[in-house]
Amino acid sequence: MAMRVDKKHPSRSRKVALAEYLDAAKRAALRASKVLAEWRRRFSVREKARFDLVTEADVASQKTIQEYLCRRFPEHAFLGEEGEAAKHRPGPDASPTWIVDPIDGTTNYVHDCPLYCVSIGLLIAGELVVGVVYEPCRKEMFAAARGKGAWLNGRRLRTSTTARLDEALLSTGFPPNMEGQQLTLNWWRYFSLRTRSLRRTGSTALNMAYVAAGRFDGYWAFDNHVWDVAGAAVLVTEAGGKMTNVDGSPYDPFTPDALISNGPLHPALLKAMRTGP
Repeated sequence: MAMRVDKKHPSRSRKVALAEYLDAAKRAALRASKVLAEWRRRFSVREKARFDLVTEADVASQKTIQEYLCRRFPEHAFLGEEGEAAKHRPGPDASPTWIVDPIDGTTNYVHDCPLYCVSIGLLIAGELVVGVVYEPCRKEMFAAARGKGAWLNGRRLRTSTTARLDEALLSTGFPPNMEGQQLTLNWWRYFSLRTRSLRRTGSTALNMAYVAAGRFDGYWAFDNHVWDVAGAAVLVTEAGGKMTNVDGSPYDPFTPDALISNGPLHPALLKAMRTGP
């Protein structure tokens, strides 16, 4: 389905298109969640790298999302975690590209720990403009489109107002294989001693969605992939949050590091990144 263009009112056409894309992402996430529920008790597990699990459910979930979105928008491209295309950044003239993690938090899913989600983002001309993170166990649909706000099950989201590290609840993520990751552990210790508390949910997309919802005040990581962050990035910015790389440079979702906050806490986080381990 091509984007409808109103030549007299191009901004109106963009809003209509974004609403349509957001609706499609939400519907695709719900379809995928049904697949995950069906596979929950009958999947097999394999490793795509040491300690990095993939299940038949991952593959089936991604297939469901891709088939739905590509049928609805045949001119769009698709970049999913489970596939070779995930290794390539779309070029500046690329078609609108859906970026998908069919299960963010696969280890949690395998162990029946309820902190996992379906994450879907849309990249147009190098900009993430639509994002959906759906948490099946709590039936929480986080959804956002550029300029239209961030929402949780119809409720407008706003980030927290915490500006001090010692009052902040932060989250982070670890790589699947922690061998040789002493620096990651050093940062955990560093922030443990300087914040109210830390959390590690096992899902990057949920960590970011929870910042958007005001549940977490900030998030840092050094080993993300674009499919981890694409669905939640618009949530954060539309809820009033701030995103940079850890050195303070403009955020690039195709780089592994990220520093994400409610906004007021960002200067303190950047200072910590300059002075920490």
